[in-house]
Amino acid sequence: MEKDNKKTCLYDKHVAQGALMSPFGGFIMPIQYTNIVDEHQAVRQACGVFDVSHMGEVLVSGSQAERYVNYIFTNDVSGMPDGKILYGMMCYDNGGVVDDLLVYKMASDRFFLVINAANIDKDWAWIQEQAAGYDVTLEHQSEQYGELAIQGPQAEDVMEHVLGISCKELSFYTFKQIGDIIVSRTGYTGEDGFEVYATPYYISECWDKLMAAGVKPCGLGCRDTLRFEVGLPLYGDELSADITPLMAGLGTFVKLDKHDFIGRAALTRQKSEGPQKKLIGIELQDKAIPRHGYAVLKDGKTIGEVTTGYHTISTDKSVCMALIDASCAALGTEVDIQIRKKTFPGIVCKKRFYDKHYKKG
Repeated sequence: MEKDNKKTCLYDKHVAQGALMSPFGGFIMPIQYTNIVDEHQAVRQACGVFDVSHMGEVLVSGSQAERYVNYIFTNDVSGMPDGKILYGMMCYDNGGVVDDLLVYKMASDRFFLVINAANIDKDWAWIQEQAAGYDVTLEHQSEQYGELAIQGPQAEDVMEHVLGISCKELSFYTFKQIGDIIVSRTGYTGEDGFEVYATPYYISECWDKLMAAGVKPCGLGCRDTLRFEVGLPLYGDELSADITPLMAGLGTFVKLDKHDFIGRAALTRQKSEGPQKKLIGIELQDKAIPRHGYAVLKDGKTIGEVTTGYHTISTDKSVCMALIDASCAALGTEVDIQIRKKTFPGIVCKKRFYDKHYKKG
């Protein structure tokens, strides 16, 4: 199986450290090193580091770069200052999601797009296809970059004292360039943290420094539990070609009042009519764990299904996110979840199960 999947620049180091490796998004990635709970708690309480070199990177440059990015992106990059990052989606004409991504503005004619590993080939084809008629140059740079995510309340100190990179001036969703290195105050854990994009050689050096300093290596297992607890979506679970940003509760990142973008008409119509499905949180009254695909019931009738579920590490509760009929999505609504041959009662709640801790300014 491994021969069919790519390896990141840190693969050999993960194997040497005894990480549990598994296919993910076309790569062989570390799922855990010690155990998911220890790694999760390290990020919540101190600092952990993730190899996220499997993510994809595309550079858009040229005189119409801003106009083009605005056409394929639901958020609005017009007037965005250099050094700023925006989150949003690329959508199909019907409002379904091609992918969710980050857009870094390097200059008025240079935008850096960070896309999901599992969607790299699909996204690259889509980005190229939509560029017809625009004066832009597209560069698929995924092979040029390795990437680390340093996350947790001690992340700023680790960046400065272990890696020698001062980041005090960076607020959330901003970045700076140091030569060929990009450092952003971003992450996917709900904690303060940074992402470093650089050559595979530099990323490998950084990893060794972090390991020597005792920073906890973390796998994709706790990356999922961390993002889930703070209600961050995962493409393929909470977003897909069939789940629009409005269904997922991400309307903040869809600027319907800007100039035309792909999916705008469908999303405008959906906002006016109200989405038929909504992504919500559910807290179970039992210790049972709802998993992806399990049915959600109301009065014995199926009204949707679980997208992600866990017994949370930070709050010790059995909770899930689920996409259900909008008519049943009000907070406090009593529902049931089918887990194997039994049903378990739950209550619709907010889908952020743990408070985020970002540096805002």
